Amino acid sequence: MDWCIEMSITLTLQLNVTIMSVFFEEIHTDHLTLRIAHPETMDAIFALPSEQEQMRLLGIQDERQLRIDQQKHRHGLSTHNRKFVHFFLYEKGGDQVIGWCGYHTWYTDHDRAELGYSFFSDAPKGKGWMSEAVAKVIPYGFDVMKLHRIEAMAGTTNEASLRILDKFGFQKEGHLREHYLRDGVYEDSLVFSLLHSER
Repeated sequence: MDWCIEMSITLTLQLNVTIMSVFFEEIHTDHLTLRIAHPETMDAIFALPSEQEQMRLLGIQDERQLRIDQQKHRHGLSTHNRKFVHFFLYEKGGDQVIGWCGYHTWYTDHDRAELGYSFFSDAPKGKGWMSEAVAKVIPYGFDVMKLHRIEAMAGTTNEASLRILDKFGFQKEGHLREHYLRDGVYEDSLVFSLLHSER
């Protein structure tokens, strides 16, 4: 099954005679366009000479966050056995990144990765759109990335995230105490997984 639209989006910036492009494969849902970003895609974005263009493609609103992301990229977002695949989320027909969904901590040696997702503002929340994205991203993980196991973590009070994981059949495996630092407070996390045989 083909998960991606054959025609890639091309975003081009021209300075004198230098042309740099970033290519995205796309997946569509009823309300969203998901543009797939591999490590090579991120390399191309951060190589663009315009920081404004970098911010637009990454959905970043301020230069401070751009500096943080640039530093993360310089230090290496992937290694020989640990990679990622991100899906930038756009409202269908829109040109602004409204969130992301995808896989980080992808251990290629063990065929497992951690699922993550987030909207950048409250406006898209409560509409079922993240469920639409996850419904595409899970099969991509199993069928394209050849994952055996998808992991996920959620805060104990993150009801929206817990509902998504329950909806797609993730099984609770554990409770990590004071695992995640948010705004200076260590919060507990719940650990979930979905196996290929359980999809």
